Amino acid sequence: MTRSSTGATRSRPETARKRTEILQAAIETFGAKGSTNGTLADIAEQVGMTHAGVLHHFGSKQKLLLEVLTYRDESDVAELVDQHIPGGPELFRHLVRTAYANALRPGIVQVYAVLSSESVTDDHPAREYFQNRFRTLRGEVRAAFEELCAHEGITDRSTIATASASILAVMDGLQLQWLLDPDSIDLGEASEFAITAIVNGVLRPGPALDSHVESDG
Repeated sequence: MTRSSTGATRSRPETARKRTEILQAAIETFGAKGSTNGTLADIAEQVGMTHAGVLHHFGSKQKLLLEVLTYRDESDVAELVDQHIPGGPELFRHLVRTAYANALRPGIVQVYAVLSSESVTDDHPAREYFQNRFRTLRGEVRAAFEELCAHEGITDRSTIATASASILAVMDGLQLQWLLDPDSIDLGEASEFAITAIVNGVLRPGPALDSHVESDG
């Protein structure tokens, strides 16, 4: 019993290290080729394993795909005290910090962009993940707006739902532009500008766009 227990204890760090290597290889593979064209054989080759060895750690390609997304989420909050994104006004600052951090980790941004786009197709294994992710994030951003409006004494909160969806959309859209042309887009700066503009639009709404456009008459 003692020998078996000791052996198991010694093997856990090695197992964890190998799983992390596989996840990092999967991020590179799925980011470059997508989840359909990227194969377990591609991933196995990068980490010096067999196809069966990868399956031993993750069971199936679908499970590995979902683990990649979980790994990506955990990396977002790894340095936070409770490993969870903050609430209230601090959430907006966290989103800006995340954008600047993402500019230093193109592999994770790429796999997120590829898999989120693929997830709109029928029966994609990550479809439910992204549906739940966006639903949860919209709720958290809405709650942050509600708290911020209460603090600032803002009573008109009719734009909060639209603003919450817009912040997520602009962050993902800027990531796509940056991936396609990184020399033309400063991901952190552009994201900070957009998030600030949307927050200010809720707190200090200006006239509608139509009022700035002259009529044909």
